[in-house]
Amino acid sequence: MKKQLVLLLALPILFTGCYHAQITTGLQSSNEVYQQAWAHSFIGGLVPPNIVNAEQHCTNGVARVETRLSFLNMLAQFVTLSLYSPMEITVTCAASPRADLHPDSKTLEVPKNSETEIVLGAFNDAVKLSAESKQPVYVSFQ
Repeated sequence: MKKQLVLLLALPILFTGCYHAQITTGLQSSNEVYQQAWAHSFIGGLVPPNIVNAEQHCTNGVARVETRLSFLNMLAQFVTLSLYSPMEITVTCAASPRADLHPDSKTLEVPKNSETEIVLGAFNDAVKLSAESKQPVYVSFQ
């Protein structure tokens, strides 16, 4: 009986391996951070959490995005047999806009609510300019 109790108590600890994914953009990080401790996902992450709209939180773009499972997230997942699979999302904002990385780069400006054809045309033009100049070309939505 004691062995079963020890196994039952040790089981959650055995399944508390850390999950941590990090995406970096190469931009300098700022002190501005947006964190969502309980991003709701389901069925072991097959149904992902809602998209975090970083544009609302970061005026200069994103430097890093991290997703991880905290101990409490893993505990909730364990108790619900992975039907409910919360995760923690942290977005670190950039200190300066992307265009500051390459001072020689060009930026194509597109009005925010442009039609799809105009947006696609801007991206096509950016690809052509980048191939010709061998420098990055940015598309900015103003």
